[in-house]
Amino acid sequence: MSALPEVRRKDKLMPEALARELLARTYCGRLATVGADGWPYVVPLLHVFSGDTLLVHNTGLRGHLRANIERDPRVCYEADEPGEVFPYGRFECDTSISYRSVVAFGRARIVADEAEKSAFFDALMGKYADRSWERPKSVYPRLADATVYAIAIEKLTGKEGPLPSREARWPAVDNTKSPNAGR
Repeated sequence: MSALPEVRRKDKLMPEALARELLARTYCGRLATVGADGWPYVVPLLHVFSGDTLLVHNTGLRGHLRANIERDPRVCYEADEPGEVFPYGRFECDTSISYRSVVAFGRARIVADEAEKSAFFDALMGKYADRSWERPKSVYPRLADATVYAIAIEKLTGKEGPLPSREARWPAVDNTKSPNAGR
């Protein structure tokens, strides 16, 4: 089994505490698995993060996600906060984006315990539900119809590319990186 990948752009790394905070607050992320046929599969999901566990849910029916996790529990989860697109050089392709992102590698397990599933949905509604909604809380009549996945995080990294000040962007500063730009 290969080791977890290392971050190539170490200059973009954020401290782990900030990566954890980013993962906790981001709106949604993408969970990646690999099928028995070797094809990757990615699905966008809402999530709850606490300690070293990331929790997500999906249908209780056995589709790609569940089949992949049952076969191989190794997963990767990505969440991000995109920022502003900005020019850094004189050609249109010399453009970038400010961002913050986090990538978590771990192993997923299917949560079978109803109390643990209910606690997940309480946390999920605490994160996403509008506080002004006046509806009964902690009532989950379709709990058996959902699959909750608990991902034990083995590695978590965060990266960020801040938005440069106007004075540090093109045209004030020309950081053109296109080959043969001097011609």
